[in-house]
Amino acid sequence: MELHTRVAGEGPPLVLLHGLFGSNENLGGVARALSDRFTIYGMDLRNHGRSPHAASMDYASMAADIQDTLDAHGLDQATILGHSLGGKTAMELALSVPGRVTRLIVVDIAPVTSDRRHDEELEALHNLDLTAIRSRGDADKALADEIPNPAIRQFLLKNLTRSDNGFTWRIPLDTIYAEYAEIAAAPSSAGPYNGPTLFIRGGNSDYLPQSAEPAIHERFPTARIETIPDAAHWVHVDAPEAFLEVLNDFLNHE
Repeated sequence: MELHTRVAGEGPPLVLLHGLFGSNENLGGVARALSDRFTIYGMDLRNHGRSPHAASMDYASMAADIQDTLDAHGLDQATILGHSLGGKTAMELALSVPGRVTRLIVVDIAPVTSDRRHDEELEALHNLDLTAIRSRGDADKALADEIPNPAIRQFLLKNLTRSDNGFTWRIPLDTIYAEYAEIAAAPSSAGPYNGPTLFIRGGNSDYLPQSAEPAIHERFPTARIETIPDAAHWVHVDAPEAFLEVLNDFLNHE
Protein backbone atom coordinates (compact mmCIF):
# COMPACT_ATOMS: atom_id res chain seq x y z
CA MET A 1 0.00 0.00 0.00
CA GLU A 2 1.44 3.39 -0.98
CA LEU A 3 0.93 5.95 1.77
CA HIS A 4 0.02 9.60 1.38
CA THR A 5 3.29 11.49 1.73
CA ARG A 6 4.24 15.13 2.09
CA VAL A 7 7.68 15.81 0.57
CA ALA A 8 9.73 18.92 1.40
CA GLY A 9 13.32 20.07 1.56
CA GLU A 10 16.46 18.78 -0.10
CA GLY A 11 19.24 16.43 0.85
CA PRO A 12 19.37 12.79 1.99
CA PRO A 13 15.96 11.19 2.59
CA LEU A 14 14.45 11.31 6.09
CA VAL A 15 11.09 9.61 6.69
CA LEU A 16 8.85 10.85 9.54
CA LEU A 17 6.18 8.55 11.00
CA HIS A 18 3.54 9.89 13.40
CA GLY A 19 1.72 8.28 16.32
CA LEU A 20 -1.77 6.86 16.84
CA PHE A 21 -4.67 9.17 15.83
CA GLY A 22 -2.17 11.51 14.15
CA SER A 23 -0.92 12.41 10.69
CA ASN A 24 2.24 13.74 9.08
CA GLU A 25 1.28 17.20 10.35
CA ASN A 26 2.16 16.16 13.92
CA LEU A 27 5.86 16.12 13.08
CA GLY A 28 5.69 19.33 11.08
CA GLY A 29 8.01 21.20 13.46
CA VAL A 30 10.67 18.52 13.05
CA ALA A 31 10.19 18.60 9.27
CA ARG A 32 10.61 22.37 9.13
CA ALA A 33 13.70 22.28 11.34
CA LEU A 34 15.47 19.68 9.18
CA SER A 35 14.24 20.46 5.66
CA ASP A 36 17.32 22.57 4.92
CA ARG A 37 19.49 19.43 5.29
CA PHE A 38 17.20 16.55 4.36
CA THR A 39 14.44 15.73 1.93
CA ILE A 40 11.59 15.06 4.34
CA TYR A 41 9.03 12.37 3.57
CA GLY A 42 6.18 12.86 6.04
CA MET A 43 3.99 9.78 5.69
CA ASP A 44 0.44 9.19 6.92
CA LEU A 45 0.29 5.63 8.27
CA ARG A 46 -2.54 3.36 7.06
CA ASN A 47 -5.93 4.29 8.56
CA HIS A 48 -4.60 7.77 9.32
CA GLY A 49 -4.56 11.13 7.59
CA ARG A 50 -5.06 10.88 3.85
CA SER A 51 -3.69 7.36 3.47
CA PRO A 52 -5.86 4.39 2.48
CA HIS A 53 -7.74 2.34 5.04
CA ALA A 54 -7.16 -1.36 5.68
CA ALA A 55 -8.60 -4.00 7.98
CA SER A 56 -5.28 -4.97 9.60
CA MET A 57 -2.82 -2.89 11.62
CA ASP A 58 -0.10 -5.42 12.42
CA TYR A 59 3.43 -4.08 12.20
CA ALA A 60 4.55 -6.39 9.40
CA SER A 61 1.81 -4.92 7.19
CA MET A 62 2.54 -1.35 8.21
CA ALA A 63 6.27 -1.78 7.62
CA ALA A 64 5.44 -3.18 4.18
CA ASP A 65 3.50 0.05 3.51
CA ILE A 66 6.67 2.03 4.22
CA GLN A 67 8.61 -0.16 1.80
CA ASP A 68 5.97 0.31 -0.90
CA THR A 69 6.06 4.07 -0.37
CA LEU A 70 9.86 4.18 -0.48
CA ASP A 71 9.67 2.24 -3.75
CA ALA A 72 7.11 4.68 -5.14
CA HIS A 73 9.50 7.54 -4.45
CA GLY A 74 12.49 5.71 -5.88
CA LEU A 75 14.28 5.35 -2.54
CA ASP A 76 16.43 2.35 -1.70
CA GLN A 77 17.30 3.60 1.79
CA ALA A 78 16.31 6.36 4.18
CA THR A 79 16.78 7.52 7.74
CA ILE A 80 13.56 6.64 9.57
CA LEU A 81 12.18 8.60 12.54
CA GLY A 82 9.02 7.35 14.20
CA HIS A 83 7.03 8.50 17.22
CA SER A 84 4.95 6.01 19.24
CA LEU A 85 2.92 3.96 16.71
CA GLY A 86 5.27 5.28 14.04
CA GLY A 87 8.22 4.27 16.20
CA LYS A 88 7.07 0.65 16.38
CA THR A 89 6.48 0.67 12.63
CA ALA A 90 9.98 2.08 12.11
CA MET A 91 11.46 -0.62 14.37
CA GLU A 92 9.63 -3.36 12.43
CA LEU A 93 11.00 -2.00 9.17
CA ALA A 94 14.57 -1.86 10.49
CA LEU A 95 14.38 -5.33 12.02
CA SER A 96 12.81 -6.98 8.97
CA VAL A 97 14.67 -5.22 6.11
CA PRO A 98 17.69 -3.53 7.74
CA GLY A 99 19.24 -2.67 4.40
CA ARG A 100 16.53 -0.10 3.76
CA VAL A 101 17.16 1.88 6.96
CA THR A 102 20.22 4.12 6.98
CA ARG A 103 19.65 5.26 10.57
CA LEU A 104 16.81 4.67 13.01
CA ILE A 105 15.32 7.17 15.47
CA VAL A 106 12.55 5.97 17.80
CA VAL A 107 10.67 8.54 19.90
CA ASP A 108 9.17 7.47 23.24
CA ILE A 109 8.20 3.88 22.56
CA ALA A 110 9.90 0.52 23.17
CA PRO A 111 10.03 -2.83 21.33
CA VAL A 112 7.74 -4.44 23.90
CA THR A 113 4.00 -4.93 24.27
CA SER A 114 2.39 -1.68 25.46
CA ASP A 115 -0.49 -1.13 27.84
CA ARG A 116 -3.95 -0.66 26.35
CA ARG A 117 -4.29 3.10 26.87
CA HIS A 118 -6.89 4.56 24.54
CA ASP A 119 -10.17 2.71 25.09
CA GLU A 120 -11.82 5.71 26.76
CA GLU A 121 -10.91 8.06 23.91
CA LEU A 122 -12.03 5.55 21.29
CA GLU A 123 -15.35 5.03 23.07
CA ALA A 124 -15.90 8.79 23.41
CA LEU A 125 -15.24 9.39 19.71
CA HIS A 126 -17.39 6.43 18.71
CA ASN A 127 -20.30 7.63 20.84
CA LEU A 128 -20.19 11.23 19.60
CA ASP A 129 -23.45 11.96 17.76
CA LEU A 130 -22.12 13.47 14.55
CA THR A 131 -25.64 14.32 13.35
CA ALA A 132 -25.91 16.84 16.22
CA ILE A 133 -22.57 18.51 15.49
CA ARG A 134 -22.58 21.81 13.62
CA SER A 135 -18.99 22.87 14.33
CA ARG A 136 -15.75 21.65 15.90
CA GLY A 137 -16.72 23.76 18.89
CA ASP A 138 -19.85 21.65 19.33
CA ALA A 139 -17.76 18.49 19.17
CA ASP A 140 -15.25 19.87 21.65
CA LYS A 141 -18.01 20.65 24.16
CA ALA A 142 -19.66 17.27 23.66
CA LEU A 143 -16.40 15.45 24.40
CA ALA A 144 -15.33 17.59 27.36
CA ASP A 145 -16.75 15.34 30.09
CA GLU A 146 -15.22 12.12 28.76
CA ILE A 147 -11.95 13.69 27.54
CA PRO A 148 -11.26 16.52 30.01
CA ASN A 149 -7.81 17.45 28.68
CA PRO A 150 -8.41 20.18 26.04
CA ALA A 151 -5.10 19.54 24.27
CA ILE A 152 -5.98 15.87 23.76
CA ARG A 153 -9.46 16.82 22.52
CA GLN A 154 -8.02 19.24 19.98
CA PHE A 155 -5.53 16.63 18.81
CA LEU A 156 -8.25 14.02 18.34
CA LEU A 157 -10.61 16.47 16.67
CA LYS A 158 -8.11 17.00 13.86
CA ASN A 159 -9.58 13.74 12.59
CA LEU A 160 -13.06 15.27 12.30
CA THR A 161 -13.77 16.37 8.75
CA ARG A 162 -16.72 18.18 7.21
CA SER A 163 -18.45 16.75 4.15
CA ASP A 164 -21.53 17.74 2.19
CA ASN A 165 -23.54 15.53 4.54
CA GLY A 166 -22.10 16.90 7.77
CA PHE A 167 -19.15 15.77 9.87
CA THR A 168 -17.39 12.42 9.65
CA TRP A 169 -14.27 10.76 11.05
CA ARG A 170 -11.39 10.35 8.63
CA ILE A 171 -9.98 7.49 10.74
CA PRO A 172 -11.78 4.11 10.95
CA LEU A 173 -12.55 4.00 14.68
CA ASP A 174 -13.96 0.46 14.60
CA THR A 175 -10.84 -0.87 12.88
CA ILE A 176 -8.51 0.81 15.35
CA TYR A 177 -10.51 -0.62 18.25
CA ALA A 178 -10.59 -4.11 16.74
CA GLU A 179 -6.86 -4.02 15.95
CA TYR A 180 -5.74 -2.48 19.24
CA ALA A 181 -4.04 -5.69 20.40
CA GLU A 182 -1.87 -5.52 17.26
CA ILE A 183 -1.17 -1.84 17.86
CA ALA A 184 -0.09 -2.56 21.44
CA ALA A 185 2.07 -5.53 20.42
CA ALA A 186 5.83 -5.52 20.12
CA PRO A 187 7.40 -5.48 16.65
CA SER A 188 7.23 -9.03 15.28
CA SER A 189 10.62 -9.33 13.57
CA ALA A 190 13.53 -10.56 15.68
CA GLY A 191 16.27 -8.64 13.89
CA PRO A 192 18.72 -7.50 15.00
CA TYR A 193 19.22 -4.10 13.41
CA ASN A 194 22.87 -3.13 13.73
CA GLY A 195 22.70 0.31 12.12
CA PRO A 196 22.99 3.59 14.03
CA THR A 197 20.02 3.83 16.38
CA LEU A 198 18.73 6.49 18.75
CA PHE A 199 15.88 6.14 21.24
CA ILE A 200 14.55 9.42 22.68
CA ARG A 201 12.23 9.29 25.66
CA GLY A 202 10.38 11.88 27.67
CA GLY A 203 11.50 12.12 31.27
CA ASN A 204 7.86 12.37 32.40
CA SER A 205 6.61 9.56 30.17
CA ASP A 206 6.20 5.87 30.97
CA TYR A 207 6.05 4.67 27.35
CA LEU A 208 9.76 3.73 27.35
CA PRO A 209 10.48 2.37 30.85
CA GLN A 210 13.90 1.30 32.06
CA SER A 211 12.58 -2.27 32.18
CA ALA A 212 12.43 -2.20 28.36
CA GLU A 213 16.10 -1.30 27.90
CA PRO A 214 17.32 -4.94 27.71
CA ALA A 215 14.85 -5.56 24.87
CA ILE A 216 16.16 -2.47 23.09
CA HIS A 217 19.79 -3.53 23.34
CA GLU A 218 18.99 -7.11 22.31
CA ARG A 219 17.34 -6.06 19.05
CA PHE A 220 19.28 -2.83 18.48
CA PRO A 221 22.84 -3.50 19.72
CA THR A 222 24.18 -0.05 18.78
CA ALA A 223 21.29 1.89 20.32
CA ARG A 224 21.82 4.86 22.56
CA ILE A 225 18.98 6.07 24.76
CA GLU A 226 18.56 9.77 25.53
CA THR A 227 16.08 11.18 28.04
CA ILE A 228 14.62 14.68 27.67
CA PRO A 229 13.78 16.05 31.14
CA ASP A 230 10.37 17.65 31.77
CA ALA A 231 8.89 16.16 28.58
CA ALA A 232 6.00 13.72 28.39
CA HIS A 233 5.07 11.38 25.52
CA TRP A 234 4.98 14.16 22.94
CA VAL A 235 8.67 14.88 23.47
CA HIS A 236 9.11 16.90 20.28
CA VAL A 237 6.21 19.17 21.30
CA ASP A 238 6.94 19.48 25.03
CA ALA A 239 10.66 20.25 24.62
CA PRO A 240 11.34 21.06 20.97
CA GLU A 241 14.72 22.72 21.45
CA ALA A 242 16.12 19.93 23.62
CA PHE A 243 14.64 17.33 21.27
CA LEU A 244 16.27 18.89 18.21
CA GLU A 245 19.59 19.23 20.02
CA VAL A 246 19.68 15.50 20.76
CA LEU A 247 18.42 14.65 17.28
CA ASN A 248 20.94 16.85 15.50
CA ASP A 249 23.81 15.48 17.59
CA PHE A 250 22.88 11.98 16.42
CA LEU A 251 22.39 12.98 12.79
CA ASN A 252 25.65 14.92 12.71
CA HIS A 253 27.84 12.18 14.19
CA GLU A 254 26.40 8.87 13.06
